[in-house]
Amino acid sequence: MTPAAAGSPRRTRPGRMRRVRRVGQVRAAVAAWRSRGESVGFVPTMGAIHPGHLSLIERARGTDDRVVASIFVNPLQFGPGEDFRSYPRPVVRDRRMLAAAGTDLLWEPEVRDVYPPGDRTRVRVEGLSEGLEGASRPGHFEGVATVVLRLLHVVQPDTLWLGQKDAQQARILEQMVRDLHVPVRVRRAPTARESDGLARSSRNAYLDATQRAQAVALARGLAAARSALAGGEHSAERLRRAIRAVWRSFPAVREDYVAVVDADTLEPVTRVRGRVLVAVAARVGRARLIDNFEWRPA
Repeated sequence: MTPAAAGSPRRTRPGRMRRVRRVGQVRAAVAAWRSRGESVGFVPTMGAIHPGHLSLIERARGTDDRVVASIFVNPLQFGPGEDFRSYPRPVVRDRRMLAAAGTDLLWEPEVRDVYPPGDRTRVRVEGLSEGLEGASRPGHFEGVATVVLRLLHVVQPDTLWLGQKDAQQARILEQMVRDLHVPVRVRRAPTARESDGLARSSRNAYLDATQRAQAVALARGLAAARSALAGGEHSAERLRRAIRAVWRSFPAVREDYVAVVDADTLEPVTRVRGRVLVAVAARVGRARLIDNFEWRPA
């Protein structure tokens, strides 16, 4: 990969989005931009595009001259019994939304493009992948790290944009990039939310109207914990209790985990003394939802 271009991006006027499937097509498009001195921002997705994804495209347009997005529902990060086959794939709608947002190139690889026949290589980031989502979804982050590294090697962007909603994933990918000397800047964008606070997620599509009204419990529980922290609370146990107290009013919410961890190591803490991540996961109907916020003491 080449280092990011110096100074501000040229903010090229978005033209017609090009769609490609093959690795060679991606590399050829990026090489043409590089020959003109243009920098590249990258937003990897699994499709089911929503305003959270579009906010990443917007931010990528602000940091680099060209924006590449990918849509690939990665089989390696789904465990047995998870929703790989039923994961929403509104392809035509996704393409339209990404084009309207100013994406220059949309890469839609097939499985054989990402995992060629005879593939044997996997990427594991130890020490960050075992807790939180990793405990509930064994092998999930090995699948995430493996696919993102492969996508990065093909696109070779200057900037990789990730969302804060998947905070553990972002932290793992930051570590992977650092450890493997991948020359890309990893940037996080704030969690995109609905007007009532619900974190935007592709899996929100699984919620019916009743479940949707219950799902707001995740954001409200986190708001209670944030309020407690602002009021001087330092006990991780009392922060967890504050979240669960809110959830008791939402009977459809089934807890997976409620955690307070160090934001860098992702290790559980008993008291808040530095920067922490307050993270939750719960099932509402057939949707498994996650949310979080980071807190740094004043």
